[in-house]
Amino acid sequence: MNKNKWLIAWIAANSLLSFHAQSQQTQQQYQGTIGKTLAESKEWWPAPVKAPAGSPNIIWILLDDVGFGTSSAFGGPISTPVFDSLANNGLRYTNFHTSAICAPTRAALLTGRNQHYVHMGGFAHTRLSAGFPGYDGRIPEDKGTVAEILRSNGYNTFAVGKWGVTPDEDATDAGPFDRWPLGKGFDHFLGFLGSQTDQYTPDLVEDNAHVKTDGRHLSEQITDKAISYIEKQHKAAPNKPFFLYYAPGATHAPHQVTKEWSDRYIGKFDEGWDVYREKVIANQKKLGIIPANAQLPPRNPAVKPWNSLSADEKKLYARFMEVYAGYLTYTDYEVGRIVNYLKETNQLENTVIFLIIGDNGASKEGTFQGVVNTGGPFGKKLSPEEALKNNLAEIGEIGTPQGKQTNYPLGWAQAANTPFKFWKQDANAEGGTHNPLIIFYPKGIKDKGGIRNQYGHVIDILPTTIDFAGLTLPEYIKGIKQDTLQGTSLYYSINDPKALSKHHDQYYYIFGSRAIYKDGWKAETAHHPDYIDINDSSTGKQLVRNYDNDVWELYNITDDFNERIDLSKKNPEKLKELQTLFDEQAKKFNIYPFIDWDDVFKARIHVTKNSNSTGSSGQ
Repeated sequence: MNKNKWLIAWIAANSLLSFHAQSQQTQQQYQGTIGKTLAESKEWWPAPVKAPAGSPNIIWILLDDVGFGTSSAFGGPISTPVFDSLANNGLRYTNFHTSAICAPTRAALLTGRNQHYVHMGGFAHTRLSAGFPGYDGRIPEDKGTVAEILRSNGYNTFAVGKWGVTPDEDATDAGPFDRWPLGKGFDHFLGFLGSQTDQYTPDLVEDNAHVKTDGRHLSEQITDKAISYIEKQHKAAPNKPFFLYYAPGATHAPHQVTKEWSDRYIGKFDEGWDVYREKVIANQKKLGIIPANAQLPPRNPAVKPWNSLSADEKKLYARFMEVYAGYLTYTDYEVGRIVNYLKETNQLENTVIFLIIGDNGASKEGTFQGVVNTGGPFGKKLSPEEALKNNLAEIGEIGTPQGKQTNYPLGWAQAANTPFKFWKQDANAEGGTHNPLIIFYPKGIKDKGGIRNQYGHVIDILPTTIDFAGLTLPEYIKGIKQDTLQGTSLYYSINDPKALSKHHDQYYYIFGSRAIYKDGWKAETAHHPDYIDINDSSTGKQLVRNYDNDVWELYNITDDFNERIDLSKKNPEKLKELQTLFDEQAKKFNIYPFIDWDDVFKARIHVTKNSNSTGSSGQ
């Protein structure tokens, strides 16, 4: 290399070093001495960014569409031995909440801020976003992510699995890439950018490019990659902590898993969803994660009693659940591979694991008959009779690579959400928003196997993480002054089971359904009160869209955690107080204007047809 080329390379390298130093910490003034000659000068280099000595590794695990009453760790019948172990050697949080649907939950989780405040009131998909601050699907730069925060404090940062918050327009190999994982603070990424993908032929992205899949199940691929990231870093810098965001597609549709896993559950669900609910609520009481006097709410509207089904329906619906159960147990196994690797390499003791079992409640997108390949809310509209006939013909494809849309019927979604009412998308109901949280940290949790009932929300995970790591939030990220968080750290409760909740109020809003929580009270309205209309076009009924006529309900969540007793008529003053609070937060956090999914989706179709647009619609 000649002298000029060497000089150019040296300047470029040092410019890059300076840029990273400035972007990762408050810019330091030059502290050397500059004279006319080198002999008269004194060199100075900014100190490299290092995490505090002994900083823990941090892993966030976020599952998809699971439901409160599924995993054995929270009283469900589906075997999750790894989750059980993490919970039994850590803490179970029983009063934790998400945003009722995937993209809002993920944006809130990553930023520690309310979903609309970071512009993710719906999705980043072209057809399901809107040009308003709360809904445009573009997380602002002044609301930095956990990865940006941790990397600026000396962590390596890795993400695998589902991302879900990149606008469709940016999701090609031409970018721009500032809203891809690497643009949001991650050093490496392997996974998919959309909301769902086929588990055997995923729309796979590595770092900043789409890549070909190798045909293995996506969960296996992302687990291999996560372990590889950790292994390479540990060899190069054994004392440097890492942050891993592990977000598999599981158990979102399509439910796909090998028969090795699904056949373990053959015959296990033949008793049906009504017996399932009764058994699970009994298990939950034994575990102490729900009150001993808890009762099941009535069956959700239009879900048929299991004993009223035909023999064909029972056979079909049981197979749907066998596959789903195998899918969840397989996911537990893949998580276990990471846990075991950390244990074998003596890293587990100083690793904090946050395991969120579901980004919302169990999915109602499988309709009342279930979906294999045809139909569902996003496909061709079928009558119940047509859907049943098609599914019976394709029963052997449930869970296989050929079952491209596999999702179970709503009776199982209701069961999976035991002991709550309703399901995913229902931001008004605990069945849409109430999810299990496990926090595991061998080095820092004394009350192993403890239960915590403090109220929490997904925005609390980021500040809790910062407290575990002993860090402070940066004032600037990439030269941009950072906005405030809305999350409240749960760290105060780690070693104090009786500590009073510090997260006092929280709004919820998805596609018109909405709620407001305040110190044990909750006001809510469904907006779409007839759940049949959302999932079954054969009724011929019209959806209710007049927000002013929405019927509000009121619950004392402290005494009535699963919303069985509506107190709106008995306590109208409290209802009015909470409605006023919701309005205040709607103005503050960009919830207005109310956006209904059906209205936006139809508007996008209309615009597309009239403009001959070919923009991506996402999944």
